[in-house]
Amino acid sequence: MSRRQNDPLRAVTAGERSFLARLSRSQSQPAAYVARAKALLMVAEGHSYTAAARAAGYRVGDTVSHLVSRFNVEGLNALEPRHGGGTPASYGVAETERILAEVRCMSEHQGDGTTTWSLSLLKQALRQPPDGLPHVSTYTIQRVLHQAGFRWQKNRRWGEAKLPSHNGNGRGKRPIGIYFDISLRKSYKF
Repeated sequence: MSRRQNDPLRAVTAGERSFLARLSRSQSQPAAYVARAKALLMVAEGHSYTAAARAAGYRVGDTVSHLVSRFNVEGLNALEPRHGGGTPASYGVAETERILAEVRCMSEHQGDGTTTWSLSLLKQALRQPPDGLPHVSTYTIQRVLHQAGFRWQKNRRWGEAKLPSHNGNGRGKRPIGIYFDISLRKSYKF
């Protein structure tokens, strides 16, 4: 005998139902989105939370129960994953700009390309000054550089990745891994 559902699924609109159906069959979307769409679609069709959980690949029906509660409040935004745990980010916009300013400063010093810098050297340079970041890690620096578009190159330097351009028919060209060295540019703006 199944239990009474505390928070049953609200009425799903036709637009939401068609979106969930397309997303549940998608092979190019992230698996988390597809699984959530399958579970919501099963519940909307009248299946139990346990059956929906099995169809979506979850172990227990409580996962679907939480998803349904979130869907009732947020709508299709409930498909997006939230923060998965761990320590929340402790550096904001000002600290990110401080890291990128130090990268700009270090790249200006090596204008002739004779010196190189590493994440460890950048970490030391950020920790030393009084207005610096005393607890910054190389992982945080690497994450900030990747988010700003920098990639580690074969010539053992950090450089900004070129963005692929679009051709006339609307489809983008495939990225071919062309990078340029930031030390070759004199004026660099973010």
